[in-house]
Amino acid sequence: MTPRYEAPSRSVAGTDADLLDQLRHADGRPYGFYKKVAGAWDYGDFTLAIDHVQADPFAPPTALRAYATPQAMGLPEEALASPDARLAAADFLARAFDEAIRARGARDVSIARAGALILQRSYASVLPDRVEVRFQAKLPARGRTILGKSAARLFDVDVPNVVMDCFDFVSHDPDTTRKRSRLLAHIASYEDHRALQEQLEANGWVTFVADDSLLARRSGVSEAPLTGDGVVAFRSPDSLRASVSLPHAGDVSGMAIPRGLTLIVGGGYHGKSTLLEAIARGVYAHVPGDGRELVATDPSATKVRAADGRAVTGVDISAFISHLPGSIDTTNFSTENASGSTSQAASIIESLQLGARSLLIDEDTSATNLLIRDTRMRDLVAVDKEPITPLVDRVSSLTGAGTSLIMVVGGSGAFLDAADRVLMMDNYRCLDVTERAKQIAADLPRPRTDAPASWDSAPRVPLAKARVDRPRTKATGTHALTVDRQVVDISDVEAVLDPGQAEAIAWCVRGVLEEMAGKQDLVELMAKLGRRLASEGLDAVCKFGARPYPAFLARPRLIDVGAAINRYRGLILRGDEEWEPGES
Repeated sequence: MTPRYEAPSRSVAGTDADLLDQLRHADGRPYGFYKKVAGAWDYGDFTLAIDHVQADPFAPPTALRAYATPQAMGLPEEALASPDARLAAADFLARAFDEAIRARGARDVSIARAGALILQRSYASVLPDRVEVRFQAKLPARGRTILGKSAARLFDVDVPNVVMDCFDFVSHDPDTTRKRSRLLAHIASYEDHRALQEQLEANGWVTFVADDSLLARRSGVSEAPLTGDGVVAFRSPDSLRASVSLPHAGDVSGMAIPRGLTLIVGGGYHGKSTLLEAIARGVYAHVPGDGRELVATDPSATKVRAADGRAVTGVDISAFISHLPGSIDTTNFSTENASGSTSQAASIIESLQLGARSLLIDEDTSATNLLIRDTRMRDLVAVDKEPITPLVDRVSSLTGAGTSLIMVVGGSGAFLDAADRVLMMDNYRCLDVTERAKQIAADLPRPRTDAPASWDSAPRVPLAKARVDRPRTKATGTHALTVDRQVVDISDVEAVLDPGQAEAIAWCVRGVLEEMAGKQDLVELMAKLGRRLASEGLDAVCKFGARPYPAFLARPRLIDVGAAINRYRGLILRGDEEWEPGES
């Protein structure tokens, strides 16, 4: 179902000329007089709605919406053809609006800047009968006195110019022609990625990495692809090369990794983690020119890592940790300060419980003692003294239960004999060394201690969170959320890549725990949240808060919302009411 974006119901207050007259008339008056301009104003080519006027010059900026019909804008039919096309078109318009702000130098107008991912965003929507972009503006003042003439210029020049730079697809000038072509390429990139993900499911693949993809980035803080002389584009090993037919790109060849256990090995700085990162981000579609447009991954794939100090509440980690000093129950494990091994064990179990069918693991960010334990250490530390059953002893059980793993390993060959395939990165070239790895494993056997385990977890039912006066809900970048007095560290939830996703997750955590929790388990709560987002769009998140549009939001994965709830230190589960945060 296509979400209906519910805008505040406002009749048109007048024309743009009427708005400008009111602003000029307000010159020199107290700042609160600005509230009189709230309402919808007809600009001819579009309508401008002033939904919320900032209370003073230092308050959050004024919230505005510009909307028009697709027909009036001249929006191409391809942008309206399907829900996927409309989502991609809306994402493009949010970017076009930001580009127009910067090109015009409109410093008092703002919108969230989108990164490399094509996502559903609360601040841009395309429907068959309506296109809308939401943005903010700072209303000019000297102290607390209105600068009416400056405000009139803002709404006579900056705002309408930016809106029309974004909305106009009718004109035949070169800039508009280029914008139309870029829009169609944006839609094509999204639709091809969606089709590629459908191919994964149909063929039993975990991921597909197209030949000639550019996986390396310019730097660790840049989303731009590394280009120039010496850059090695991705090429699939012949043994894993497959071909798919996509609606826009046509026939595409690349590496298709089947389900099971896949190892990525190689020397340091040869591209192992770069490949895994591209695979991890392949759960999302990327913008044209990113270099990873045709990298697609199982949408449920989750990267799990150690996260010392994270909170864990009521998780059965006994598959990996059987007993702890002090007779701590690992079938219902809670702590405010998890170690590397307990945090990663909990993340694996939580991810499986939330529906992850594929796990991505990088040795560099893992707890070594949770991954492996060699023969010498097994001989040195008696079994009854070592509570940890490492992943190497559980991986066959995991894959046998239908969970796939893609692991980067560089320091141990312990997983070689369990691997279905082994890929080697050699100076960014991907080689299939499975047969060689199996021969090495046969020549240098290790004692196999594979142990069966049950991966079915008992339902975990969160209790409702009490409402508080003056609730505080926000995100800091993509690494932390604030829900009232609790800071939720989500830096190890690596699929949260857009600040708007983090902001949406913060509001979802509040909404789920305050309005939905109490009777259903976390899996059912995420399904319920998903249905609400499907029917109402991201405006459903806004309804969790006290103000109409809490932020510039982007759609997160439900599995990542659940991960944030699992890391919330105020989480209490039904049956564990006696356990209070702070105990371990």
